[in-house]
This record gives sequence, C-alpha cells and structure tokens, in this order.
Amino acid sequence: MKIQAVRTKLYQWQGPVKTADTIFATPLSALPFQEDSQAPFRFFSWLVVEIETDEGHIGIGNAGLCPDVTKLIIDSKLKPLLINENPLNTEYLYEKMYRSTVAYGRKGAVLAAISALDIALWDIKGHVMQQPVFMLMGGRTKPAIKTYYSRLYTRNLDSLQAEAADFKAQGFTGMKLRCGYPLTEGKAGMKKNLEMVKVVRETVGDDVDIMLEAYMGFDFVYAKQFLQALEPYNLRWAEELLLPDEIHNFAKLKQYTDIPLSGGEHEYTRFGFYDLLKADALDIFQFDTNRVGGFTEAQKICTLAYQHGVEVIPHGGQMHNLHVVMSSFASPMAEYFPQTEIEVGNEMFWYIFNGEAVAENGFLQLDDNKPGVGLTLKDDYVDQFKIIE
Repeated sequence: MKIQAVRTKLYQWQGPVKTADTIFATPLSALPFQEDSQAPFRFFSWLVVEIETDEGHIGIGNAGLCPDVTKLIIDSKLKPLLINENPLNTEYLYEKMYRSTVAYGRKGAVLAAISALDIALWDIKGHVMQQPVFMLMGGRTKPAIKTYYSRLYTRNLDSLQAEAADFKAQGFTGMKLRCGYPLTEGKAGMKKNLEMVKVVRETVGDDVDIMLEAYMGFDFVYAKQFLQALEPYNLRWAEELLLPDEIHNFAKLKQYTDIPLSGGEHEYTRFGFYDLLKADALDIFQFDTNRVGGFTEAQKICTLAYQHGVEVIPHGGQMHNLHVVMSSFASPMAEYFPQTEIEVGNEMFWYIFNGEAVAENGFLQLDDNKPGVGLTLKDDYVDQFKIIE
C-alpha cells in the first residue's frame, strides 16, 4: 500500500462571531499601546488534511495553529516526502518529516503541519486494521474519560456565577476560567482576577475542581504574588502563567506554591518536554496532539511523563486528544469545549467534523468499534466557510 495523494483544505469561517465580554490575558496584554491584545490569538480558520492511498483508504488530520502557513508547509515541503510511501510506517514517516525540516522547523507551524499529517496516517492505520486509534496506541485504560468544562470566559461576575452553576448541574466536576485582567492593571487587576476565582469557588463548592488559565500573560513577579493569593481557593492547577520559554522561571515558581503548575500547550516534541522534565518545571503537561508531533510523539511524551509522575491533560478536547487520554495511564482527564457560537475560534471543529465526542454527566466515551480517529467531514455548515484547496 502506498500514499498516492495528500490534500489540504483551509476552512475560513465567514459566519457570525460572538463578541460579547470574551476578554482575558494574553502575552500581548503585558505590553502598552495594545487596543486589542487578544487579536492575534483569535483564529477563525482551520486546516483539514486528507491522505489517500492506492487502495482507497483516506485518513483525516487537522491543524488549528496558524492554518494558512501550515497549509503552505504541507503543500510545498511535506507532501513530496510522503508520496509513494507506505502510510503504516508512521514512526519512520514522522522521523522523515521531522529530520527533513529540522533546519527551519522543530516547533511552531512546521510541527503543526507534521502533526496534521501524522494524525491522518494513524487514521489510515486504524481503518486498515479496523481499530480505533486508541486501541493501536495501547488500548482502553479507563471505562470513560472524565472531562472538565473549559468555557468560563466572561469577566462579568453574575454571568460567571450563572455559567458555573449551570455546568455543575450538568455533572461536570471540574471547570476552568481565564484571568480576565492583564498584567498592566497591576494590583487592581490581580484583585479582580481573585474575585473571579472566589465567585466560582463559592458557586461550585469544594467538591468541584477549579482551574485557572493566564494564557502566558504574566511575568515572574506577578505570578509569584498571584499564586500566594490564590492558595485559599484550592486550585487543581494554574495554567500557562508565563511565556513557554521561561522554563527556569516555572521551576522557580514551583518553590513558592503548593498549587500545581501546568503548561505545554505551546511546547513541541519529546525534546521540548524532556527539557521541562529535566528542569522540574511543571506538574501537568498540556500538549495538543495536533501541534506536538501527532500521535507518534504524544505516545513518547506520555511515557516520559508517567515515569516522572507528571500528569498529561491535553489542550482541547478534540478526538485526536481523546485517543491519547483514553490510551494512557498518564492522563486522568480531558478538556471539553461544548458546541457554541463561534467566539475565539476553538469552537470551529464542531462545525467542520462529524464524530466529536459529546459529554454526558461530565464524561466522554469513545467507541471501541469505530476505526481510526472517528471523524468525517460535515456538510451542514459548508456555506458558512470559504474553503481554499
């Protein structure tokens, strides 16, 4: 069996976008002169990759990170490396792509491109072997996947309270909110961020896990003070307090807090996560399978993490991450974004794919009898996208 075609489709959302009170810290919010520090971190396009074999098998992969650039990398650099190769040789093909691009790759859009293709290759492998990907990666390690609700975006305290209460009632035993006030607002902003956490904790009680994300928006001094102030609220973790390259500062922060520190959404490959382990920088790894190197690298990172007592709780709840969670003892739960209006961009996969798992009473289930990743392309919303092939 050989690969005969690699196709990319860039889905650009043309439909309505919700704009009400979705404001939270970003790396740019630490700088002055920013009218909209979130603008570079909203994304309204998504890349779909299809790999077809000479025996008629088609594997689907995807990339949400910088999808227009990722498309160009696949079309111009990676596609020629795969044509006429055996798609079942996933380990070899990952190394071929990684080593061919190492001079200008190693992280970022190049790894997102490799990841999309690797996911599609594993999808083919699942269809050929008539097994879901998680079975090929080690099988079922849990009856179902515990999940946490991840859309507490609003800064309005009344809305925040109502939303948290609603999703507790739906059976979620964990939920994550964002820091709504940036570094530049200083102590006053920190106080407002603490008020948000306090409202959620008082709403959901002590039996529900609360997670807090800063999306790389703070510096070491702010983060240290903030963590000390957060101690009474018993957080499950504090996420991406600093820029991802500040590995040394994450390691220092761990000395000042009992709150678990998480990150890795913007880290890449086993090499990047080995550096985090070596520095003892994080308690929880949050790679996204469609960035980190696909299933091929995700397996390796899970093994490393499990050896060192670090949890793996991937970024995003899409199927490519759920297969990793289901197949690894390193991973106790998954993130969950329910289908909503398009708001910041990570809702779009619901509008592109059929087959995404839907939470019931705070849990997700994967089908033992659905081969591959389990996704097909959806036709319902095609008229609301501009699709570039």
